[in-house]
Amino acid sequence: MSRVCDIVRDRDLFSVEEHQSVAEVARKMADLHVGAILVLCGEELRGIFSERDLMRRVVLEQRDPSRTSVREVMTVEVVTIDEQADVEQSMEAMQTHDCRHLPVTRGPQVVGFLSMRDLMNYELARKTEELTHMRAYIGSA
Repeated sequence: MSRVCDIVRDRDLFSVEEHQSVAEVARKMADLHVGAILVLCGEELRGIFSERDLMRRVVLEQRDPSRTSVREVMTVEVVTIDEQADVEQSMEAMQTHDCRHLPVTRGPQVVGFLSMRDLMNYELARKTEELTHMRAYIGSA
């Protein structure tokens, strides 16, 4: 059974601090090519800032991104998933809580960040490998 830790292993963990401006954070997200980023204070998870937060809480409310701190507009009710959870549990959590990103935890510490895209890519790779094995088996029969 595949675990969340198998997907996020050996990945850099990107984060920002809550005092940073939305403009600063958006630039960092663009540079990293990510749609969401963790907001940490030290090692403590404070929230997540996503493209959805940017659109709903900054653009639609006509806030100035250079004068608005990420603390004011980030998502603070964050669902997390333990690194030992299986892939199916993470998919269920995303569906149940209508979110596309889950901080991955080991005890109280955030050790990774899982996205819906990560899950789709992982499942696609798994299905492709399975198909390759099936074709090889059928071809050798």
